Amino acid sequence: MLVQLNRNETNRTFAPNSTAVPLPDLNSQRRSPVVAVLGQRGRVAALGAHLPAGWQLRYPGDLEGVHPDEIVLFSGATEADVLGARALLPRRTRVVALLDEDAPAELVAAVLTAGADVCVRGGMPAILASHLVACRRRQLAERWNNLRDPLPTF
Repeated sequence: MLVQLNRNETNRTFAPNSTAVPLPDLNSQRRSPVVAVLGQRGRVAALGAHLPAGWQLRYPGDLEGVHPDEIVLFSGATEADVLGARALLPRRTRVVALLDEDAPAELVAAVLTAGADVCVRGGMPAILASHLVACRRRQLAERWNNLRDPLPTF
């Protein structure tokens, strides 16, 4: 039966072999994840070697240079950085705060309360990379959970 369905060249919406499914970009290639790094570049210099193949690091000058669906990484984050990102960027944007290893608990609480999705102390590249991968998974899962929300335009 599957062979027969695949041989059918008629493309009718809602037919089992249809490619006209009413979800935009369903059949398009998924873009590689991009991490927009703001702040101290030296603290994340080795991060690229620990990210999965195809991931990109980008260094925009400010929040205006961040594109939708990028993961924003504040290296040396402050509460004001996170508040600014949440005010300017779409809600689906993931914000990661990288703090010093000995950052006070008050700063950790402040960046998380301000809206950071993740707060990482210390910045060991492998640990930071795993947090970024987890952010990307949550970002993709939310896309399917919130189909009523407007989908990103590329």
